[in-house]
Amino acid sequence: MSLWLGYAHGAARGHITKSPTLAELDLPKPSYQEILDRDGDSVPDVLRTQQNPIPPTAPVELARYTSQAFFDREMQKMWTRVWQFACREEHVAEPGDYFVYDIGRHSVIITRCDDGSLKAYHNSCLHRGTQLKPRGSLGHSPLIQCPYHGWTWNLDGSLVEVPCEWEFPHIDRDELALDQCRVATWNTLVFINLADQGPSLGEYLEVLPEHFRNWDFSGWRTSVHARKELPCNWKAAQDAFIEAYHTRLVHPQAMGTSGDVNAQHDIFGDHVSRDIVALGVSSPLLDEPLDDASILQQMLMGDAAVMGERPSLADGESARGVMARNMRETMEQFGLDVSGHSIAESIDSIKYTLFPNLFIFAGLSLRVLYQYRPLGNDPDRCTFDILFMRPNPPDQPPLEPATVVHVSEDGSYSDVPGMDPGFAEVFDQDTAILRAQRDGMHASKRGVATFSAYLESRLRHIHNTLDKYLNA
Repeated sequence: MSLWLGYAHGAARGHITKSPTLAELDLPKPSYQEILDRDGDSVPDVLRTQQNPIPPTAPVELARYTSQAFFDREMQKMWTRVWQFACREEHVAEPGDYFVYDIGRHSVIITRCDDGSLKAYHNSCLHRGTQLKPRGSLGHSPLIQCPYHGWTWNLDGSLVEVPCEWEFPHIDRDELALDQCRVATWNTLVFINLADQGPSLGEYLEVLPEHFRNWDFSGWRTSVHARKELPCNWKAAQDAFIEAYHTRLVHPQAMGTSGDVNAQHDIFGDHVSRDIVALGVSSPLLDEPLDDASILQQMLMGDAAVMGERPSLADGESARGVMARNMRETMEQFGLDVSGHSIAESIDSIKYTLFPNLFIFAGLSLRVLYQYRPLGNDPDRCTFDILFMRPNPPDQPPLEPATVVHVSEDGSYSDVPGMDPGFAEVFDQDTAILRAQRDGMHASKRGVATFSAYLESRLRHIHNTLDKYLNA
């Protein structure tokens, strides 16, 4: 069912469908921009940008999360046409390195060729269709060989060997090069697109290259990679990480040390949106905000491997300022020049969403990627990947990227080696609620969700962009 039918359904029930403006909303204080003013330092223009044309506030059909027919339309008309993050360049650094990316029944082999270029091939033998590499695998191979009958291709996709070739006098080797799909890179991230035609990656990324001019991921490796199977639709999983409306009930331990309902939400285009959450402040929902000394003492967010020892607060200092200084000093030990980084860049959660399923954290302390993918062809199952990036040690060869650690639905992120305990607690809390949400969606009599105007505007925006692909 399309979102426009959802709008009509909402109007019939008397729901408000008019879109309010930001000026008409009584948003909680302090706003993120007011927190920046209070910091008193210079921040990049991209953090001063506010852009949120709030979408119409009609209900959204829950069938968009639960229906097999809707899921099948997504697979056919959206996933086959969008640029999708597959891996980082470090996963395919040397000639012969390969990485298999899977989405639904689609599977793609990304490999580094002898000339240093990247190629992406459909993971299917041109003899009788056998899978060439196991789904979800990565490794090194100087050739691509079918495990069934041994047909073999060079890394550039050219056919090199057909066993018992006298049996195939009718084939043309040139016509049996591996079928390619588009592949491109940006900021160490490798993307694939199953469509032969369409926007380039640069066009698809919209404002991201400009916004990330000061946030280069080169020299940063994947230090922790966790993948959890979740009992819900892929959109429901990522919805849980777009808004901070749930913080009061789901993450009560964070109320004193981070913003939530005063987060800033921006919509820049069909594919890119953003939320910014201030750290080192208290939620405006608290009756009394914590003082700076208490905030610094209670800080739970942040990677202990990077933050090191918790600093103390001197007279006249803010918790945000001390945290930022400590972060910059820590990063300088990795040989990074971060002297020009503002307080906000150093500590805040600056999270960009790239349609359909990638979250990219900017700034300094939180360089993380979130990725949400359907698991097979089940609308009620998905995987959630978390990739933490940390600087490579100075004056040393780059370290190997961390191997993926699988977490079961009932498992805890605290069991992932290298995972910060504070983050593990938050991720466990976020993912524990998703089965209840899925079952409630299926049990709903009304069959619609009622999103808020601003805090959940980007959830609605993703549905709007999705409809543009489904209705094209």
